Amino acid sequence: MDGMSAEHAQPSVSDGGTTTQRMLPFVAAQPLVDHHCHGLLRSSGDLAGLLNEADGAATAAGTPFDSLAGLALRRWCPPLLGLPPHASPGSYLDRRAALGWDEVSRRFLGASGLAALCVDTGYTPADLLSPGETASRAGAAAFEVVRLEQIAESLARAGVRAADFPDAYRRALSERVTMPSFGITVVGFKSIAAYRVGLELDGRRPGDGEVAAAASRWLGDAAGVAGGTDAAGGTPPRLADEVLHRFFIWCGADLGLPIQFHVGYGDRDIDLHRCNPLLLTGLLRALEPTGVPVMLLHNYPYHREAGYLAQVFPLVYADLGLATHNVGARATALLGEALELVPLRKFLFSSDAFGLPELYYLGTLLFRRALSAFLTDRLDANDMSYADAERITRLIGAENARRAYRLD
Repeated sequence: MDGMSAEHAQPSVSDGGTTTQRMLPFVAAQPLVDHHCHGLLRSSGDLAGLLNEADGAATAAGTPFDSLAGLALRRWCPPLLGLPPHASPGSYLDRRAALGWDEVSRRFLGASGLAALCVDTGYTPADLLSPGETASRAGAAAFEVVRLEQIAESLARAGVRAADFPDAYRRALSERVTMPSFGITVVGFKSIAAYRVGLELDGRRPGDGEVAAAASRWLGDAAGVAGGTDAAGGTPPRLADEVLHRFFIWCGADLGLPIQFHVGYGDRDIDLHRCNPLLLTGLLRALEPTGVPVMLLHNYPYHREAGYLAQVFPLVYADLGLATHNVGARATALLGEALELVPLRKFLFSSDAFGLPELYYLGTLLFRRALSAFLTDRLDANDMSYADAERITRLIGAENARRAYRLD
């Protein structure tokens, strides 16, 4: 390898007993900034049910362990619990239960090598630890990412009038940043427009009259009072109005913090064909004068499209997030495709881990292995110097996120 001296030879990295894997030392040692993840469950969850994006009905005819994600879990996670690689699902679950949830969580997050977690607090279908509690298991710093739609739903539950909704939303979002709910710094916002209306969003900023009318439509109240809720569950109707999602994004941009967009792969609530990031092109052009970074999350199977957008729009960034652990052993090939066009100062690490401690560990480990393999191939072909490979690792692993989110 060009520029690689004897002291920089790749070390052997123990994988639990049967084989020896090799990883570039600086990739193995790089503290990672996870720029998008979720909280850890407070108690042991349904491992099989949370391993991928399918729901119970979709997995009833089979097991999620019979997938590349399941095979990756059985390959890499058992050694941390004192089992051999490829342990059976039954023995793994038994050992997991015997150790106890707190010990399992601390083992996996502690072994992940995370320096900081930017935690999306807007998705809480289960009892989750706070961002600070989750990060403490990893010995990492904690930051919060606020979900834009959650602010609107809280206003609806509070009975805010539709006519007052635009001002009330702007005020509530600003207060969420200046007076954070979890006592940690809010560093960005998250939009789930992809789940509700798709990504073909008009670039034009909506006026307050349009927003008030949309708020009234959303809550189905002809009198114009935003406060209608589902009688059974006490929750607002599904928020699926393009004007409102666009309004939320512009309000976030006005506050100057990065805005994350769910893109591509997700659960069955999404219409995947409407989640191609190229549909955001008009909005990206309109947002560019604000100077606000736009973070394209997950992106699979549109990771090449996301890389193109990161190349041609100065403030667009991309990651592989959720896809990395879901493709298991194919993570190396996927990362190579994602890096084909994206500027290396515009690609970030993300696990998008939710609930299960194994997902934080697999997200970091498979990313490290993929990045190490990618860089090793480039070094072997003399496409870059060893110093370049070290610098790229620092950029993707931590520095790009620290710069974009101003974590320092």
